[in-house]
Amino acid sequence: MRARREIDREAIEHHYDLSNDFYSLFLDERMVYTCAYFRGPDVDLDTAQADKLELVCRKLRLRPGDTLLDVGCGWGSLALWAAKHHGARVLGVTLSAEQARFAQETIAREGLAERCSVECRDWRDTAGRGPFDRIAALGIVEHVGIANYPAFFRQLHDLLRPGGLLLNHGITRDHAWRHTPQWDFILAHVFPNGELDTLSHTCSEIEAAGLEILDVEGLRAHYARTCRLWVERLRANEGRAIELVGRRRYRTWLLYLTSASVGFEERSIGLHQVLARRPDPASDLDLVTRDEVYAPAK
Repeated sequence: MRARREIDREAIEHHYDLSNDFYSLFLDERMVYTCAYFRGPDVDLDTAQADKLELVCRKLRLRPGDTLLDVGCGWGSLALWAAKHHGARVLGVTLSAEQARFAQETIAREGLAERCSVECRDWRDTAGRGPFDRIAALGIVEHVGIANYPAFFRQLHDLLRPGGLLLNHGITRDHAWRHTPQWDFILAHVFPNGELDTLSHTCSEIEAAGLEILDVEGLRAHYARTCRLWVERLRANEGRAIELVGRRRYRTWLLYLTSASVGFEERSIGLHQVLARRPDPASDLDLVTRDEVYAPAK
């Protein structure tokens, strides 16, 4: 059997190293490739993705000087937002060389190199890099593999300082979900290492790793709308997309994004943010509320 590292590397290269130019055809201006957060029905994608980045930072209670590990950081959007708007010191890691290059260039252009960096690195190779005050894992758990959850969440636990916070943001499946021709198509042509789990089992694994769950929020409807907007933007750029990746791959991505939107709309899949903390006897009585998260922006 091939090593999981090799499987993950090949899968990420297959999906994410297509072309940064291709992804820019349908993603927002910051290249966020995870569920957006819509504060109203008419909010545009750029605003909704900025609001999602801010939501994540608020849930993590980021403060100036906090250290943040962004696992599976994509094109660096959260790392940049956290450094620029919250004064955090951020390390982002991704297995995609294309994403890392894009993020590094953006960091240099924004003048944030002193407190923000992105490396092309496997999540398993972050061991010993901590301790971090905060960890964000946005859209990576779907690639980890359910059998690897114990090692994944235990490593995140060990990378956190006592009292530190983890936000896991990932797609979940309904208990009645099963393999379908649609999912087999996605595995074969889009996400070769994709695997979805139920929210309940994911939370059990987080707890088994020694983390305390503080908050869980479902954003299924937000992801349905995100995918619909991605489809609209990709279709509007059909000609350029075909130039970049060919007609077959363009149609593959169109089908994949459309089917994902339908899956979220029909509730067979969902999106959940789980906020957890590494216990600290000195702060176990700290009160955690949502007031700070949802307070109006200053």
